[in-house]
Amino acid sequence: MEKNDWLTTQFETTRHHLQAVAYRMLGSRSEAEDAVQEAWIRLNRSDSESIENLGGWLTTVVARVCLDMLRARKAGREESLEEMLVDLPEEGEGDLEEKLLIADSIGPALLLVLDKLTAAERIAFVLHDLFDLPFDEIAPIIERSESATRQLASRARRCVRGAAMPRKDAQRQQQVVAAFMQASRQGNFDALIRLLHPEVVLRADETAIKVSTANKARGAPQFAAEIAGAKAVADTLNGSAQGAQLALVNGFAGATWGMNGKTVVAFCFVVSDGKITAIDIVMDKQVLENFDIQLIDNTSGVNA
Repeated sequence: MEKNDWLTTQFETTRHHLQAVAYRMLGSRSEAEDAVQEAWIRLNRSDSESIENLGGWLTTVVARVCLDMLRARKAGREESLEEMLVDLPEEGEGDLEEKLLIADSIGPALLLVLDKLTAAERIAFVLHDLFDLPFDEIAPIIERSESATRQLASRARRCVRGAAMPRKDAQRQQQVVAAFMQASRQGNFDALIRLLHPEVVLRADETAIKVSTANKARGAPQFAAEIAGAKAVADTLNGSAQGAQLALVNGFAGATWGMNGKTVVAFCFVVSDGKITAIDIVMDKQVLENFDIQLIDNTSGVNA
């Protein structure tokens, strides 16, 4: 079999996968097909014999093409939801495998949520949460550190999970976070335990871990990549949060601490049934720059 025939055969075996990846990222069938076609063109221009994992290489290329398309979309005219839904296949159109991929890939509600994310957040979420690509492989695609990539996916995940959150639930979450921050400042261990889910997880990015370690002698809380369990999390944050300001972080209840008008650290909370189930400590500057932060008046509970 000649090289071109072999390449064509190998590419066709991954086409459905690549179309599913591109569609989930772009929300447009026609644009997804364009991205896959661009990957084919780049494959033909490359030294294909040196590629060890052709499927992985093609997935990476498609992701980068989609990233460029998303950035161009943000910079120019943003497609409306109606325009994107035009690309959904009609009943009976396409083969069964393709229809299953499309049906499983994205729905109108998710399109609305994904469309609000930055291009990097969307890529990180889709590749990791929907296609199980590890963060160390996603990071080079979006030109971020592995830790920053992990935080971007985490932020996107929170947006997806909380997109349909009723206003009263959002207010309740703010009340839980406010009570937690107050208990932390006061060193009220029992109150912290009551507000935390027994299996709560506290995660910190690399920057937060380095800063906490460097300031250990000053009494800074000692963070780790992951701290699990209510007692361990309460021990870590008990007596901290001095000077932290309640805030909406990407539309979710949280808190921040800053200097000279700049956010230095963000505390991102996940609250379920009145209990805090997860806390992310974010200090990576690149990630913080992509956060939408609205400070809340601690006394009145309204946006500052």
